[in-house]
Amino acid sequence: MRSKTKARGQKIRRRFSRFSRKTADASVEHIQENIIERVSHIRRIRLLIVEWSLLVLAIIMLSITQGIWYVNSYQIEGWGKGGTYTEATLGKVASLNPLVASSSSEKVLSKLMFAPLAAPDYSGHTGPALASSITVNDTGDKWTVKLRENLRWSDGAPITNADVLYTVKIIQSAALNTSYLSNLSGVKVSEEEGNLLFTLSAPYANFSSALNFPILPSHILGEVPITQLLEHSFNTSPVTSGAFTYNASQNIGTDGEKMIYLNKNPAFYGGEPYLETFVVHAFLNSDDIIAAINNGSVTATAELLPTDADLIDSSIIERQTALSSGVFAFFNTKQGILSNKAIRKAIQKGVDMESLRAPLGDEPALNFPLLSSQVDIKNYPTLPEYDPDYAKDVIEKANLENRTIRLATTNGGYFPSLAENLKYQLEQLGFQVELSISNPGQEFLLNVIRPRNYDILIYEIELGADPDLFAYYHSSQANESGLNLSNYSSGLASDLLLAARSTVDPSLRAAKYESFLEHWVEDVPALGIYQVDLSYFVAKNIRTFSEDNRLVTAVDRFVDVNYWATERVAKNRTP
Repeated sequence: MRSKTKARGQKIRRRFSRFSRKTADASVEHIQENIIERVSHIRRIRLLIVEWSLLVLAIIMLSITQGIWYVNSYQIEGWGKGGTYTEATLGKVASLNPLVASSSSEKVLSKLMFAPLAAPDYSGHTGPALASSITVNDTGDKWTVKLRENLRWSDGAPITNADVLYTVKIIQSAALNTSYLSNLSGVKVSEEEGNLLFTLSAPYANFSSALNFPILPSHILGEVPITQLLEHSFNTSPVTSGAFTYNASQNIGTDGEKMIYLNKNPAFYGGEPYLETFVVHAFLNSDDIIAAINNGSVTATAELLPTDADLIDSSIIERQTALSSGVFAFFNTKQGILSNKAIRKAIQKGVDMESLRAPLGDEPALNFPLLSSQVDIKNYPTLPEYDPDYAKDVIEKANLENRTIRLATTNGGYFPSLAENLKYQLEQLGFQVELSISNPGQEFLLNVIRPRNYDILIYEIELGADPDLFAYYHSSQANESGLNLSNYSSGLASDLLLAARSTVDPSLRAAKYESFLEHWVEDVPALGIYQVDLSYFVAKNIRTFSEDNRLVTAVDRFVDVNYWATERVAKNRTP
């Protein structure tokens, strides 16, 4: 049996071997006949080969093109998360405590790192921020604020009513004397049924705008004496609640130039920002800012004037947006030479406002402390006509023993040129003028603004989304802690301001303000110069604030900063 099986296997191998040799011989014969012997024929059909090759290549290219078109048909280019945005600002950063922010650099950092209870929205009207709701009683003297749920500080601690109560206490303390004091003067705040109750000493129709103040963390600062608050490490490395958190600071040189690095805050109430990093580069002069925006070391800046556009590279986009802010020449009505109303009125007639405004370019003139967007004034009072001869005559007849006027301003924007122009005109009227131009910041606030160390101050004030001149012209604010920069005191004018701020009816409010403006023109606590425009220079292919936003102040451009972006990505279309 075994021998038969073996013989059968050998027979199968011999058969397979013969078949393999036969197949190999046939293959060699086929290759010889159909390939090797026909190579010489290629020359005669080379054109046909090229044509077929091009046809195949065209088909391949059309297939690739169709694939790309198909992909693009359901994809669009959009903004992605990540990237760094560097903003050039002007002024030193002495403190990161938002309650004492005074320089432009400090105000930008305050807006980026700290969220208020309420803030201007895209329309320029005040709306909730950390608050989820803000309601008022029928009489307008009690306001209830409810915080959003699950609010967090950057260290993970919850943001609570206790933080708001603590912050109001600090603001109302005379020891710190913050710029928010005038809005909260006489206001009592308490916690009732889980909400915050603000009780006012008098009705205030626009009190929600007074809630636009940054909140401090009581779990960190609550036990720190107010007198030592500005010495705490919080002022250099704060816990934050805004769109960005503090990361690090870098000194550039020894004069005060600095870069502050911020990281996105995933816990921000408005949503996690697109940008990964926001850098604030605090410069000390505008020339360095111009150089930085031109060489691309910064992304954008809001610190330059429209007249600087000629110095900016054509690759940089300029945006211009009107602000609810005005620049005025404030007259110190309580001390010095301008406590004399007749002298103030002489200056009112003796200063050529058209000449004073000549270098301002497209900045709109502002004759009164109210904007047409705030209140519908039907009949503005008539301003006196320019009459330098009349002014000189009044000044001569006054027999002044001292004709020295202390004129003060800061070195930002148009202020120095305005001050030089006004100085020249005052000297033509017969005054001696001592001009001081200081760096904006805490020192200017402490040494010039608060002690009212001037006779005339050229300065910018925020007029707000809604009209309220109480802080700037009510007699109760004519002190170091108030914003009545003119030290203006008039019983009738103060009564009109109180009546206007407590009146809900727009037509009645407008009538009160019309009467106030008559007193303002007659008493001359200030001269209106111009309404401020924000010129924002930004690199191309960057998403920044929407041009449809109505800005109240320059830092309100950050209202939608969590949507700013520098990274472009492809995204699938939504079906």
